[in-house]
Amino acid sequence: MLAKAINIQNKKARFEYEIIDQFTAGIVLTGTEIKSIRESKASIAESFCEFNEKKELLVVNMYIDEYVFGTRFNHRPKGNRKLLLNKKELNKLLKQVKNSGLTIVPLKLFINEKGFAKILIALARGKKLYDKRETLKDRDNKRDLDRVKKNFNK
Repeated sequence: MLAKAINIQNKKARFEYEIIDQFTAGIVLTGTEIKSIRESKASIAESFCEFNEKKELLVVNMYIDEYVFGTRFNHRPKGNRKLLLNKKELNKLLKQVKNSGLTIVPLKLFINEKGFAKILIALARGKKLYDKRETLKDRDNKRDLDRVKKNFNK
């Protein structure tokens, strides 16, 4: 049996933020949470990352649907989940967030080849309205150019 690739993305993040640096982090999950993620019943659209008082990085507002076959030990759908990174990476992120006023946003939730849930997070700066307009213009121009190329090749 072939396992389907789990690839849950935050599509708004690249539009709303300018990506500066990316990191891959592990997530601390319970049994029912990982089972729901393997069924692609999770969302990171409204989530963000922040540090707690122990200098641990948490993903906040990540939605993982309750596992259908879970018992009374089922997890809460929305909650804070701890992210696992190296101490060096955590210190770098903490320094950037405190000094530069940058944000940490999750971009993609996936399962790696070993079967562990990983999350791709990015150090990002919020875009202004005119930057978002530029992004839309570039996207439209690229679509028009691709359309012309396709018709030209026929």
